[in-house]
Amino acid sequence: MPFGGGNKCGCCQKTVYFAEEVQCEGKSWHKSCFLCMVCKKNLDSTTVAVHVDEIYCKSCYGKKYGPKGYGFGGGAGVLSMDTGEGLGIKPEEHAPHRPTNNRNASKFAKTPGGSDVCPRCEKTVYAAEKVVGGGNSWHKGCFRCAKCGKGLESTTLADRDGEIYCKGVCYAQILNHVT
Repeated sequence: MPFGGGNKCGCCQKTVYFAEEVQCEGKSWHKSCFLCMVCKKNLDSTTVAVHVDEIYCKSCYGKKYGPKGYGFGGGAGVLSMDTGEGLGIKPEEHAPHRPTNNRNASKFAKTPGGSDVCPRCEKTVYAAEKVVGGGNSWHKGCFRCAKCGKGLESTTLADRDGEIYCKGVCYAQILNHVT
């Protein structure tokens, strides 16, 4: 122990007194200086990793000095891929997707994010305003007879070709016009 009462801190080089001392690899550190060199997390005997005279948390040590290359998320295998053209294999050609303009193509229409789309107004239907009927999700305000505009309930509707109607007169009129 040098003259002055204690060892020198491995970080700040100031005197470390017994009450504030942490020892690691034969060196003394202040508790407040015993931090990872990269992320500044507090360290202890179970989380410290030493490289020469520097201390790190295990995570930062692994990133800085850990294994690299094949099998560790780096290297050429991650960056490129053999398409097989050298063996006479031609890559698949995909035609671009063409969305349909038919409103009734799917009774279970979804937006790209996975939300339901109201068949009447073609806008997203959120859970708070969702009414299910005729195999579709509707806004409460859109859940009306396509012929007379009367508000419907799941028990009072009939559906045809993606539209919903009153079960009685309106649906009968639609059927009579079709046949």
